[in-house]
Amino acid sequence: MTETYEVIVVGGGAAGLSAALVLGRARRRTLVVDAGEPRNAPAAHMQGYLTRDGMSPAEFLAVGREEIARYGVELVRDTAVDVTQGEDFAVELASGRTVRARRLVITTGLRDELPAVPGVAERFGRDVLHCPYCHGWEVRDQAFGVLATGPLSVHQALMVSQWSKDVTFFLHEVAEDSLPDDDLRRLAAAGVQVVPGEVAGLVVEDDRLTGVRLAGGTPSGGGAVHDRQALFVAPRPIPQTALLQRLGAEMTETPFGAYPVVDATGLTSVPGVWTAGNAMGFGEQVVNAAAGGYRAGATINGEMLIADIDAAAGV
Repeated sequence: MTETYEVIVVGGGAAGLSAALVLGRARRRTLVVDAGEPRNAPAAHMQGYLTRDGMSPAEFLAVGREEIARYGVELVRDTAVDVTQGEDFAVELASGRTVRARRLVITTGLRDELPAVPGVAERFGRDVLHCPYCHGWEVRDQAFGVLATGPLSVHQALMVSQWSKDVTFFLHEVAEDSLPDDDLRRLAAAGVQVVPGEVAGLVVEDDRLTGVRLAGGTPSGGGAVHDRQALFVAPRPIPQTALLQRLGAEMTETPFGAYPVVDATGLTSVPGVWTAGNAMGFGEQVVNAAAGGYRAGATINGEMLIADIDAAAGV
């Protein structure tokens, strides 16, 4: 069975729901396909979104779903597994259902691949964190650790020093002699202590992070423990852009993965296909994603309206 919509939004996060809200209010028959796997699910709260600061991500999405439903937007809990383009776009869902539309908005986000250090995944979003703008205020003035995973980790260590003057930079698998002299001087100027050696795991007491343990150094195999209350890590971002690539969208490589080339409205190189949120770029916070979804939705409605008027007018 194939059902036809004017617009299909793939992804039910902030970007997708925002686009759907605009389209629903514009009286467009719109479907949101939501796999139910938001990137910020591990976090108890989201910060930096004016009037929504401190709101839980789950509550934010629940309110968004209620809002789009008021305007007749349909939402299905399913996963888009394939898409093809002909006179319109055909989206195949994991359930076996196929849906079609004149325009697509791909807001499938990205997935965080965490460092393979015992305890990191279990505490991610609690006291293992990745973004100081998201979580820095909540852990301000505590004892921070930063786990090095690559060249950009130095930047992360410098950034978090804005929220605490007690920062330890664990080199982990990064060799100390691989750090440029300028970076070492910057770390020293910021008061960041540099600790070489591989991190073996975290120390947790009463469900709270209390330390970072280094590998080796004792007969029992346990190394030195550095007392820390929060650990910042840099997950490897895995953009969820398979559908965009399936459609042949032009991509560009960045230090954070490959993302589609877009214009100011989120239009990709594929006519009729827009994107927003973390499917468009690594740095899109919730507020940015919502704004991007709004721009895409408004642009799509206007573009479709003029296209239909021109067709009727024969111009």
